[in-house]
Amino acid sequence: MLDGSDQTNCSICCCTSLKILMVVFMIVLIIATLFGNSLILVIFLGTKHFHTPQGYLKASLAVADLAVGIFVVPFSVYAEISFMISDYFGADWTNNNNWFGSVIHPCNLIGPIFAGCTLVSITTIFLLTIERSIAILKPLHKEAFITRKRTTILIAISWLASFFLAVSPMIFSRNIVLEYNACSRMCNYALGDNQSPTSSWHILLLFPAFDFTLLGGTVVINILSLTTIRQHSKRRKFLAETDNQCSIRRPSFSDIKAAKTIGTLTLAFTASFTPIAVFVVGNVIGNEWCNFSFFAFWILTTNSCWNVIIYSVRDQKFRHRAQQLLVANDRTNEHKR
Repeated sequence: MLDGSDQTNCSICCCTSLKILMVVFMIVLIIATLFGNSLILVIFLGTKHFHTPQGYLKASLAVADLAVGIFVVPFSVYAEISFMISDYFGADWTNNNNWFGSVIHPCNLIGPIFAGCTLVSITTIFLLTIERSIAILKPLHKEAFITRKRTTILIAISWLASFFLAVSPMIFSRNIVLEYNACSRMCNYALGDNQSPTSSWHILLLFPAFDFTLLGGTVVINILSLTTIRQHSKRRKFLAETDNQCSIRRPSFSDIKAAKTIGTLTLAFTASFTPIAVFVVGNVIGNEWCNFSFFAFWILTTNSCWNVIIYSVRDQKFRHRAQQLLVANDRTNEHKR
């Protein structure tokens, strides 16, 4: 999401074979992202059992990831193929924001989509963690606090707030624009033609500040929930050994499994987001880190296809429903033949 004032020739992926390999990687990522998140949406929105607040939040997360696969990565593929065909790397795409002349530069759309969807993902994981923590810590109040209406409102607010934050650098500073970056192979924030106050870059610290605040809160809440789950497991084992019954309602097995799944999601997203946060902070204080920016941005982008894997491994009901859909689709294709 960030670039230095001067475009730097990137030393990575410069030879033709590596460029082709990079494009192949992007295309595979598009296919995996579209397939995985489409499957998630079909299951969570098309199966009545998953019409729950948690299901709606996971569907919102899938939409954000799907947008990355539809808009962000395909644009990078188009850009890289254009550079290889025309051998025109480093010209209008990387040096200014007027590639289309009088037409709006495509990065003005692609950049906020990527930033906004990343912020939506972080916000949604935070909301999922809150939802699971209530189910674990206050099981008697779960249905009263967590409703589909409230969840839908929170999802709408998270999308509006995330995309407002994504465009805020251009709103609050005239020196920041969006350009296609030769290092990251993505649309990044950059200084415009007026190479003035470097203080403009400090606006971009809004991103890591917002992200790490939510991620930090998410990690703390997950630790609290998992600690409660561990205590519950010890108490249940003790009661089983002593043949005692407890009248206090405890979290259900499905709630415990869901909490562990959300913990895995949090860990995966934190691991994929940390490199880009480090890069943003480092770039603001003057480090270019060209090669590092490529790996940081694309590690974050690959997170868009991780969720379907996590759900398939951690959620038995999701896995069973996915198998039903895929087997039914295979049988339909066989009948058509």
